[in-house]
Amino acid sequence: MINRVLIRIKVVQLLYSYLLSQSEFKIEPQVENPSRDKKYGHELYLDLLLMILELSGFDVSGGRRQSPLRGIALNKHIERNALGRSLNSIDEIRTLILRDRSGVALFDSVIPSIYDAIPSLPAYKSYIRLKKAELKDDVALWVSIINNLIADNPEFITAARKNPDFTVAGFNRGISSLLHTLNEYNDNRSLFNHARHALDYSLDKAYELYHNLLLLSVEITRMQDQRLDAAKHKYLPTDEDLHPNMRFVDNKFIKALCENEDFNAYMDEHKLSWDADSIMVRGLLDKIMESDLYKEYMARREESTYEEDCDFWRQVYKNIILPGDDLAEVLESKSVYWNDDLHVVGTFVLKTIRKFGQSKTEGADIRLLPQFKDDEDSRFGACLFEIAVKNCQEYRELIDSFVNEHRWDSERLAFMDIVVMVTAITELLNFPAIPIAVTLNEYIEIANAYSTPRSGAFINGILYSVINHLKSEGKLIKA
Repeated sequence: MINRVLIRIKVVQLLYSYLLSQSEFKIEPQVENPSRDKKYGHELYLDLLLMILELSGFDVSGGRRQSPLRGIALNKHIERNALGRSLNSIDEIRTLILRDRSGVALFDSVIPSIYDAIPSLPAYKSYIRLKKAELKDDVALWVSIINNLIADNPEFITAARKNPDFTVAGFNRGISSLLHTLNEYNDNRSLFNHARHALDYSLDKAYELYHNLLLLSVEITRMQDQRLDAAKHKYLPTDEDLHPNMRFVDNKFIKALCENEDFNAYMDEHKLSWDADSIMVRGLLDKIMESDLYKEYMARREESTYEEDCDFWRQVYKNIILPGDDLAEVLESKSVYWNDDLHVVGTFVLKTIRKFGQSKTEGADIRLLPQFKDDEDSRFGACLFEIAVKNCQEYRELIDSFVNEHRWDSERLAFMDIVVMVTAITELLNFPAIPIAVTLNEYIEIANAYSTPRSGAFINGILYSVINHLKSEGKLIKA
């Protein structure tokens, strides 16, 4: 039942939330109304962050100037280290690069000598002996680099003085801010596990919504049956009260659904109910009874067929229940996931009722839709999310290279657009059975629904460039 359209939406939503919260490093903002010392200290702090990236082999100019390490043999232990990758993934840092912050260029003359001196540090010698360096090990190394090769380096201080806003207090403040940022990083493993579990939970909740929506027709019918019974027992019942039209409450689709083994097994296990939302159920019943659809259905002289009873409820869902605001409001209060799920899951409810209507045994042979079509679909969301997280930085750099090449306005680079493109590239490169056109169309639709009005066209342009690049390098060979 849960198809890949809904799975992709869930992965994009969870990846967006995860990436917003996962940054190991919190960039300090500038204080309001800063003094000269604080103003320069923050400028130096940002320049130092970019310098770490530059020393780690990252382009911090967006291709607008040559790296000061050009022509130098890069150190394999330093190049693209975990700390550099983490900093490069932070949106504020990416914004600094796209805005061409020129202050870091003041240090171009001293960066090569700092880079060459790193292997002489005791911290570096300890670092390269590690079998697998973790982020905390990178942090320890860079704290040593800052303290021993930058903070008291006369050549570095001379370069810093070229800034007309330089102050000694501001310089010391900038160094301290950087060390504080490095030392206050957070471990992301718990955040990843939480996001991964949230993905599974959201998919389970979508399947619960499917059953809840089917149950709603049963609850509405039961409420009308109770109304008719109460009318029979009032003090002065009318002939209509005593002999009501039972077509609605005797609807053959409702009978078949109540007898369905899959439906009853799920209800027994999950104990779903609309009892707490009787006002909403009553409101839906009233809207149904006021509709022309209901009046025409009840006015038929001949007994309705099983197929006609199924079609009646399909039309009720399609035209009254699913489009209404009442249901959407209640679902939003029940689960944060359901408001976005209603449209997709609603289509599966309609599909299920149509399937009942096509039964030759009045529903006795009907199985409700399974949660996933097959094992491959059941693994799709988890694999897509995990691979996207693992390769996020690499795919982000690929995206940025084409953003810079096309000279897009950085303000158009909404974070949701980045998440959508990272997920799309993950699917393009790691799921060979999915055609390129399918992936493109799906993620452009997601961007149009969840990002800015112009996101679809923007993402389409960037992804086409990425696809052509990957094909030219032989990394993407599917059609």
